[in-house]
Amino acid sequence: MATVELRFSAQPEHVRTARLVAAAVARRAGVDEAVLDEVRLAVGEACSRAVGLHRSHGITEPVSVVLTEEEKAFSIEVGDGVPGPGSDPATPGAHGASGGPDEAEGDGSEDEMGLAVISGLVDDVEVRSGAGGGTIRMSWPTALATVHP
Repeated sequence: MATVELRFSAQPEHVRTARLVAAAVARRAGVDEAVLDEVRLAVGEACSRAVGLHRSHGITEPVSVVLTEEEKAFSIEVGDGVPGPGSDPATPGAHGASGGPDEAEGDGSEDEMGLAVISGLVDDVEVRSGAGGGTIRMSWPTALATVHP
């Protein structure tokens, strides 16, 4: 199992780099060429979402991207440092800890739109959120090894 880890400061200009790295690693892992655009778009959306969450919640830690090549699948996890629902709202950066209800609704609808786009691009998506932050895990099948007679 080969793994590539990428961490970048929550700046929009770094999202493009994450997309390029994801596409290169996916290609090397054996993801079908026809699916590489979906990989790029999904990673771009997940990373843009994480950058937006970090910036709107004042999180200074980097966004993390873990790309894992397994025997029959390629997966990408994009992590943010924003504590999820149920976390202590007094904690800096927790959802709902910022301004008023309009701001929270805006974040929620933008967040939902990003997740809807990712779900439309990727068949296998898992979204987790906890006290340590959120993670979007996406995976794609890789080409099976060709068996020669």
